[in-house]
Amino acid sequence: MSARARNSCNLIEASILSKWTTASIPAQTGKTVILTGANSGIGYHTSLELARAGARVLLACRNQSKGEAALAQIHQQMPGAQVELALLDLASLASIRQFAANFLARGEKLDLLINNAGVMAFPQRRTTGDGFEAQFGTNHLGHFALTALLFPALLQAAAQSLELPRVLTVSSIAHKRGRMHFDDLQFTQQYNPWAAYQQSKLANLLFTWELNRRIHAGGLYVRAIAAHPGVAATNLFQSGPGEGRPGLRARVMRHLIGLVGQPEAQGALPVLYAATAPEVEDGGYYGPDRFFEFRGSPVRVTAESHAVDAAAAARLWQISEQLTGVKFVAL
Repeated sequence: MSARARNSCNLIEASILSKWTTASIPAQTGKTVILTGANSGIGYHTSLELARAGARVLLACRNQSKGEAALAQIHQQMPGAQVELALLDLASLASIRQFAANFLARGEKLDLLINNAGVMAFPQRRTTGDGFEAQFGTNHLGHFALTALLFPALLQAAAQSLELPRVLTVSSIAHKRGRMHFDDLQFTQQYNPWAAYQQSKLANLLFTWELNRRIHAGGLYVRAIAAHPGVAATNLFQSGPGEGRPGLRARVMRHLIGLVGQPEAQGALPVLYAATAPEVEDGGYYGPDRFFEFRGSPVRVTAESHAVDAAAAARLWQISEQLTGVKFVAL
């Protein structure tokens, strides 16, 4: 083999070896994690790997039977894993308040909150129990309220731990085509499934940006970070846009996702990276590195300019406080 060929092989090997994998996750022993939507898809694989790394993980799930099945599956793979189930419905402010009150009553610190749960592109407009459009209400408002109510536990971790606690919110490449419909956030005038979903994912990034800004302005020791899984073959595509559709159409959608996307476990890598890697930066946004961020290994990626619009972020924050009736302490 020529010297040039050997050098090329060495470069390829170095590139492969440098890719971040679950083996790169630092030890998480002693950390407490709350992860929403933990019973399936990205949430399940993120929970599994964090527990494998030694974290104590609270699986925050809406459905008890599905949560119990995920819990059993993790214990089957890792006997002795520190995982427990806690019921949480992000489409209900009452459920969010009860969940947060139960956790705070335990007097524990919270090292990592992963706002992962979400719904996608319901064909027909739905509302939450509080009357919000389902995607905006669940994907954004629910996580806004949850983060605010759990913020004292994050501040407690900041006071007790050497490593800064993190709030990680899972967005999507769908934010690229999203816009905030401030004149009709709830899509009461004309409902569009994908526009509503794109808005909710854009809101996730605006929330992260504004949360990070307020944390720094307040001199607090909490990190706000965002990530996206690329295009991962999760059950979102069946429970949202695939719901109620003809079988052939649903099968075609699954086939297309299989062609351009990646498995759930691979899609969880950017989330795991943002949740655990020491080099992650405050306010950073992380996703896959290949094929327009559809798939690949986790790297820092760039959000669209409208996702870091200071005026839009501040406006959304104020509206979110008004709609949920929840405010952040110390911010």
